[in-house]
Amino acid sequence: MEHNILIIGGNGLVGKTIARILQSRNPDITIFIGGRKGGKTDRDLKIDVTDPASLQIISDKKINLIILSVNDKSDHVLQYAIDHHIDYLDITKPTPDLVKAYNLAGKSDVNSRIVFSSGWMGGIVPGLVNAISKNIHDISDVKLFVYYSVKDLAGESSAHFMAENVSVPFSNYKNDRPVFVRHFLNKETFDFSFGIGKRVACNFDVPDLYILNKVERVPNVNVKMTYSSKFITWLLGGFQYIRLFDILSLKERRAIFSASGNGDQSVFEIVVKNKTGEKKLSLQSTKGQAELTALSAVLHTEELLRNPHENHVYFSHQLHEPQLLLAQLNAYETIHINTPS
Repeated sequence: MEHNILIIGGNGLVGKTIARILQSRNPDITIFIGGRKGGKTDRDLKIDVTDPASLQIISDKKINLIILSVNDKSDHVLQYAIDHHIDYLDITKPTPDLVKAYNLAGKSDVNSRIVFSSGWMGGIVPGLVNAISKNIHDISDVKLFVYYSVKDLAGESSAHFMAENVSVPFSNYKNDRPVFVRHFLNKETFDFSFGIGKRVACNFDVPDLYILNKVERVPNVNVKMTYSSKFITWLLGGFQYIRLFDILSLKERRAIFSASGNGDQSVFEIVVKNKTGEKKLSLQSTKGQAELTALSAVLHTEELLRNPHENHVYFSHQLHEPQLLLAQLNAYETIHINTPS
């Protein structure tokens, strides 16, 4: 079967990385790049997610799978994929937009595979939680600790997300109930792996909070992040404490979060608790978060191409056998995973 895959937002950092990894591992597929300005070849498509009329070219090019790596707040691409029975993989949505899109898809007559992969690093965290747990239903508590390097080569979308949402309360979950918190508050010291050591980590919103509680039914879910710069971690917490973000303009907030380096490691740690004790998984991407997010999107894409998953609405971790997902990540040369016994 011919596989025509469209990456919308394919000119951005993550989109380009997806295209590179996907093509190198699957040389026989045809990859199209969608962007607002189009391009010089017949594989560069002029697509604006704010203009539904521009999406007609998706059908004209006989696209089998859409990978969305740009935020489509109005869900025009999702609706087009549903209406035209095209497989769809979205890696971009912050929690509120993800919930809205998931509800839209759930209410629709779906005749393709609609996959939401907007969790941390391409939606792999719930799959890894399952990989280190014998039974997801026995889990009482999941904590995700994120190490973010200010030297990492980061895309524009993550900065814009923080700028737009830093003042908006979000939900952790305690005893199966939402607990509203704010970014960069509620300090907790955690001993990170890969030579990082003990760092103060603070509240951070990722869609895995919603996914682990509402989909996987884990009653207690908490996510905290630390920056490579201890000063920045402290400073952002101070700004939040005095409510400075509430009075800054969106442009000013974007300026705060827009710094991007030339590349550095990205690390996250998963701590899972059940009746028998605690298990931990530590993951390091030596090429940073863009590489890991793109690799995750590629693994989800390959799973859709390889196996006949039914037409349905999925979160991306639901496509995979957890131990196989763990093995695939571990086999990638720039990914290192520790699961101490």
